[in-house]
Amino acid sequence: MEVKQWYMEYKIYKNRPGLLGDIASLLGMLEVNIVTINGVENRTRGMLLQTNDDEKIEILGRMLKKVDNITVLKLREPKLVDILAVRHGRYIERDSDDRKTFRFTRDELGMLVDFLGEVFKQDGNQVIGLRGMPRVGKTESIIAGSVCSNKRWTFISSTLLRQTVRSQLSEEELNDNNVFIIDGIVSTMRSNEKHYSLLQEIMAMPCTKVIEHPDIFIKESSYDYSTFDYIIELRNTPDEEISYETFTTGYNDF
Repeated sequence: MEVKQWYMEYKIYKNRPGLLGDIASLLGMLEVNIVTINGVENRTRGMLLQTNDDEKIEILGRMLKKVDNITVLKLREPKLVDILAVRHGRYIERDSDDRKTFRFTRDELGMLVDFLGEVFKQDGNQVIGLRGMPRVGKTESIIAGSVCSNKRWTFISSTLLRQTVRSQLSEEELNDNNVFIIDGIVSTMRSNEKHYSLLQEIMAMPCTKVIEHPDIFIKESSYDYSTFDYIIELRNTPDEEISYETFTTGYNDF
């Protein structure tokens, strides 16, 4: 049978000596391997498990229900947020209403880069929107995530070093395996017809696109919110308001 990974998370009510050893022994008897283990926020522990027999996971879940000191919270095939929770010891903040929106602060850049790196490894078409004020680390995080995923990044529009507005790409750059970086303000409010034609070509490609300032991009283009698979918000502090008024004033003059 195929070897599969599972994510198990349980809450500890009384962390007595030997509790983890007992659980590890149980996993050993079931021939379920522990790939990674870490504390996940407060008294919760997360594990990535591996086995080639799904029935053993079902048996594990039933047996652990009999253990008084713990409660199993999650026992499922791992999602991206589960894998990152085990790596970093905490869950990414996620909007309770809009499940495609994930929130980070500047002191969580390492976790954001890890998140982007895992998303970029996925094949096919995916569009990521990245909200944030100027100089918070948006573009740098995208580049670092590209490096983590071993992919090349290509700027379609940007203001990282100087304003970049591309109107054509080389054959090497027009590669589905690249990560295309788009500044939503520059591409929709400070570009020309040739650039917008290239933008439409890139958006139609089965590849990864990251669009900074997605709200302006939606407002000033023919694309809508359903275009995006992920929306990421990056703030300097948790309570910082992301406002576009301070750096879009005057753009309509161009």
